[in-house]
Amino acid sequence: MPAESRHRRLLANRYQLTELIGSGAMGQVYRAEDKLLGGVIVAVKFLSQALLNKKMKERFEREATISALLGEKSIHIVKVRDYGVDEKEIPFYVMEFLQGESLSDIIKFHPLPLSRFLNLARQICFGMECAHKGILYQGELCSIIHRDIKPSNILVTQDSALGELVKILDFGIAKLVQSGGDQTQSFMGTLAYCSPEQMEGKELDSSSDIYSLGIMMYEMLTGDMPLLPENSSFGGWYEVHHYVSPQPFNPTLKIPLGLQNLIRKCLEKAPQDRPQNIGEILQALEQIELAAKPVYREEKEQRFNFPPTLPPDNRPEFGSRERTISVSLPAKEVCLQSQWPKDKPQQKIVFPHIMGSKDGPFASLWVMLEKPDILTSIASIRYNQFLFIPTPHPMILWITVLYHREHGPRWLPCYLDLKTLQGQQLTRALGELGNYWILFFALEDPNKCERAITASIAPTQCERLKDWGMQSQNIRPGKPQISKRMLKRELDKLKPKIIAKLESGVEQIPSNV
Repeated sequence: MPAESRHRRLLANRYQLTELIGSGAMGQVYRAEDKLLGGVIVAVKFLSQALLNKKMKERFEREATISALLGEKSIHIVKVRDYGVDEKEIPFYVMEFLQGESLSDIIKFHPLPLSRFLNLARQICFGMECAHKGILYQGELCSIIHRDIKPSNILVTQDSALGELVKILDFGIAKLVQSGGDQTQSFMGTLAYCSPEQMEGKELDSSSDIYSLGIMMYEMLTGDMPLLPENSSFGGWYEVHHYVSPQPFNPTLKIPLGLQNLIRKCLEKAPQDRPQNIGEILQALEQIELAAKPVYREEKEQRFNFPPTLPPDNRPEFGSRERTISVSLPAKEVCLQSQWPKDKPQQKIVFPHIMGSKDGPFASLWVMLEKPDILTSIASIRYNQFLFIPTPHPMILWITVLYHREHGPRWLPCYLDLKTLQGQQLTRALGELGNYWILFFALEDPNKCERAITASIAPTQCERLKDWGMQSQNIRPGKPQISKRMLKRELDKLKPKIIAKLESGVEQIPSNV
């Protein structure tokens, strides 16, 4: 059936096709309304009639199954909702309909600034890492190789909780890496982004996707391709991918040297010379982000653009000559020079904040009390506990207790939303550093930090924090308020046990809700 004749057709007595929105070698994609769900907009993909043979139908069915499994495992991979065959025996599957902008359109005229690049690149890596680690398919753990990583297969959507949310599209030419499997070695992919081994039709592993990612990262940062053939034929691209060194980076773009080196390593001709997994790239990107944070100082007659590592009270207004705190100072000095934020009420409250020092970001709790209570708190036993709930919304309850045998416990609970940048940063800092700072401000004089003390986190809790942070990447956002209420109920149940622990010295309290 010609693509145009499908318009306005009711598919499977459920999906009302409305318009053709895309087509490619594998088939056509339509916008449709799911009548069973009250007209919810979905995308329906049909297998191209030119590929209608038994082998390709089986591949298409496998594509739908793989995509469905991957989409359930990572929020950074498009989700598949249904699969079927129409009356002409043409296979189709139904995907979530995404509104956004492809990465190819975003970088068409301007390269990305470093901060946006790091945000998008990290999310792309999370999706790829999920696929590479594998899914259970027909009883086996199978690694999924995308085989066509490129900007047009990356969609950037807007999410109320996360801001920009990356979705990787088209696992239609993904290949199951199964030991002993009967696999074809035919070439599939996009020439400009293909690894040398992919052009040779060899068996692929994750390092092939890493090569394609390296080309895309170069393009994201520069707006140019790292490799350009004399002509766009297969032979021309084969030549440059195998024998030509990537173009040097334009020095005027001021791309960090560490990031340049990372991309060059991804573009190595031999697979064994590239990063061996996406985890290595994520780790390198994190170090690059930390190293790229500048030392902030006074500036005049321009807007300030402070990162979340500085306290909000130290972000001066336009043209202000207010003194700022340099992140080149030690953590304790940064704490003691801090002032209570102007947008926070001057009352007995506590809130978490990510701060910056010469040693990098660190987690902190900001507390306002009366001066006598601060002195009591300084002399108290410090205890912390972390509770995690994955659904309906991934959330951590960060509990700090300052226990004084004469005055009793002072509870300092905070919530960390793992679908926000601050929540992710705080969780990472807590898990990796194993400690945090508590800043005390007096109600009588909130203009300066009265005292700053540290609290240590047990190694087992640090490992849990790291695991929860990673786990939350693959969980759909839900309703944060419901998770908060559930965590608060758990805290109310735990309070007697925590007090008993502090009085008796017992060490173990459950931390997973």
